[in-house]
Amino acid sequence: MKEAYWLSNIPGIGNRLRNRLLEYTGSAGEVYKLTRCQLEKIPGIGEKEIAAIEKSRSVDWERAYERIMAGGVHFISTEDKEFPDKLKNIPDAPYSIYYKGKLPDADRRSVAIVGARMCSPYGQAAARKIGETLAKAGIQVISGMAKGIDSAGHVGAISGGGATFAVLGCGVEVCYPASNRSLYEQMIQTGGILSEYPPRREARAGQFPMRNRLISAFSDAVIVVEAKVRSGSLITADCALEQGKDVYAVPGRLFDPLSEGTNALIAQGAGIISDMEELVRELGGTWKEKTSGVKENNQLLLEKDESMVYSCLSLQPKSMSELMEQTGLDAAVLADKLINLCKRGLVKEYFKNYYIRNDGSA
Repeated sequence: MKEAYWLSNIPGIGNRLRNRLLEYTGSAGEVYKLTRCQLEKIPGIGEKEIAAIEKSRSVDWERAYERIMAGGVHFISTEDKEFPDKLKNIPDAPYSIYYKGKLPDADRRSVAIVGARMCSPYGQAAARKIGETLAKAGIQVISGMAKGIDSAGHVGAISGGGATFAVLGCGVEVCYPASNRSLYEQMIQTGGILSEYPPRREARAGQFPMRNRLISAFSDAVIVVEAKVRSGSLITADCALEQGKDVYAVPGRLFDPLSEGTNALIAQGAGIISDMEELVRELGGTWKEKTSGVKENNQLLLEKDESMVYSCLSLQPKSMSELMEQTGLDAAVLADKLINLCKRGLVKEYFKNYYIRNDGSA
């Protein structure tokens, strides 16, 4: 383990050079034994890299490894039989993975949910609903824990009682963004936090496009909810196609920049998400969503104004002002009807003064 951890942490040695060293020797232990003369004979390795390798041998890697283990971080390399098969043959494959919590279950289906950080309320609600539905169907949810769509997908999976995993563009001990601390802690309990970068490595812009290939690699399919034409989400979709994975997209409104990327994917042949039951079956999950008889009875017992308010709601969150305009009710009466609908389980306050249906419909 010491040699594998050492090889994973040599400054200035990336995946390609690391893999070349392994092709030349066969294992981290053999790389560790290489002399300067032997290193000089390996194509692509110059004086700078040789100096980095020689200098790194002076570090107490056994102690360094024990420190990360004490912090709840696990380390696994391609030399371990437990290393995920899904990561082994992708372009620029990682030599090692760090994780907190657990790794995705290789015997279960996994689907990535990705999209814009600055998403719309509709996109956020859609990602959350998709994550929840997939989790209830026994499908693991993979994403990057970024603000917006990624976080909504994770939250939905947790609310659906499923396992969800975040692949970070920093070390697993760094919660990025910091505002997601609560989600980060929840995910360690229900799934895992994963990264190819060493613990405590801060987030850097160039590391996020690289982590996108791992999001798609861990997944059997990728769902893009909202994305601009030039975005990290489309990089993930491209990685998925390169890896032979299916790509799905949520169709969006014309002329909305957040829909340009997803609509372009659909035009190029991506699957269209229009029916959750059909999606679950296509992804290999088990459809378990059923309309509650109690909920149906609750709908039948609605009084006129409550029924009117309920009919104005959908998956897209609506504000109090929008509902007042559509229903003609004043604020006090509308608030009373919404409270009653929430108590019956028919409506949710998605965030302050914004409401959505809670009946499983789109």
